Amino acid sequence: MTEVTAIDTPADPDKPVVATAEERAAALSRGWIVPAVIGSALMMQTLNATVLSNALPAMARDMGEDPLRLNLAITMYLLAAAVFLPISGWAADKFGAKRIFVLAMALYALSSALCGFADTLMELVGARLLQGAAGAMMAPVGRLVLLRTTPKNELVGAMSVLTMPALLGPVIGPPVGGFIVTFWDWPWIFFMNLPIAAVGLLLVLRFAPNVALQDAKRLDWRGMLLTGVGLACVIFGFENLGRDILPASAVAGLFFGGLAMLWLYAWHARRTPHAILDLSLFRLNTFQAAVIGGAFMRIAMGATPFMLAMLLQVAFGMTALAAGLLTFVGAAGALIMKTTAPPILRRFGFRRVLIVNAVITGGFFLAYALFRADTPHWVIMLVLLAGGFFRSLQFTSLNGLAYAEIEQDRMSRASTMSAMAQQLIQSVGIGLAATLIHAFTQMAGQDQMTAATISPAFLVIGAITFISLIFYVRLPSNAGDEMNSRS
Repeated sequence: MTEVTAIDTPADPDKPVVATAEERAAALSRGWIVPAVIGSALMMQTLNATVLSNALPAMARDMGEDPLRLNLAITMYLLAAAVFLPISGWAADKFGAKRIFVLAMALYALSSALCGFADTLMELVGARLLQGAAGAMMAPVGRLVLLRTTPKNELVGAMSVLTMPALLGPVIGPPVGGFIVTFWDWPWIFFMNLPIAAVGLLLVLRFAPNVALQDAKRLDWRGMLLTGVGLACVIFGFENLGRDILPASAVAGLFFGGLAMLWLYAWHARRTPHAILDLSLFRLNTFQAAVIGGAFMRIAMGATPFMLAMLLQVAFGMTALAAGLLTFVGAAGALIMKTTAPPILRRFGFRRVLIVNAVITGGFFLAYALFRADTPHWVIMLVLLAGGFFRSLQFTSLNGLAYAEIEQDRMSRASTMSAMAQQLIQSVGIGLAATLIHAFTQMAGQDQMTAATISPAFLVIGAITFISLIFYVRLPSNAGDEMNSRS
């Protein structure tokens, strides 16, 4: 006979509510074990991203490249992720979310090793493309496992647990990367992924549940081609904007061709019942506000680590270790916030939190432009700590709100669309940041970046974040209340 145990206070004390041991284990897993395990696996991605941003100046010196050119390694990763993300939901439905997640983790570890062995920028870019393809499967499919095993009223808390291990990457990434680059050699920023991947694989195989296979329709190859080529052209266009690497006509051609492909996909999706990207999701106010409105915030999130590395190391002359020790507090603030986000959202609701916090977060992005070489380090750390706290509250709110009106049978498509948009916008943010710095440097008649040519870029990026308010003010006051158990 299966053991049973009372787990709640019943309405009738003579008839206790009981649950099997399996049900209790499932409840415990749903509460924190599963999101923590998946988040630990995703920590590998966030750790690698923050370490790489801090190591770019040293890698550029070693490869004999301009530091701005090295942002190609970040952009190409995001490009590959944006191109391969559309098939992640279909692959999870077809072959099983857990199986795809494990395969993606193994491929991510392999591509990390190839990055470490790269001798030239082009070899590094090729390995990063493979790494981006693996990351495209890992993040949304891992999130999908959580979405399909967690009730909506527990989802905000579970998402907070999911992101806590992932936020350890940005916390320890800058100082670890700075230490490796200052006292060791940059390939180890990629080699350190290997033991993390090994432990992550063991945890996922042991604890992550097997999500039931879904009714996967035939893969929309035509839609995949249109979105892949369109996104690649747009991202590569941003990468070359204002760089004098390609002729202006070629850059314009990339934008025109990419936008044309995406328009053709929109036309194709309206006539295809099971298009690879479900554009009808944007008819939902909550999804639209979270993805499109949140995009203007994510531009700044993608640009800031790269811009801070350029400001502190290239303009201020700090070592990678010193810059890393300064910037890690921003991620520490984000980690602290994760425990406070659910009660804040229950108290004030998504709409009010998003509106007020957007103003605060945008203000902190603008404040980064005030940093100078003689600014006391404790002031910089305090600003980054507070900025990280409010920024993380904004993105936790957006990540929860995106699924407020999504039914279970559309979760994979919503997860894919949300993840693809995030990767695309972050790549746009990095490309836009590099373009702005390059433009301000040329306008100043200088050959090298300085604080005077980097700081104005923070002002432009910070101002862009306020556009998101247009989408938040249109939300109803009770938007997403089901997600945080508000009455």
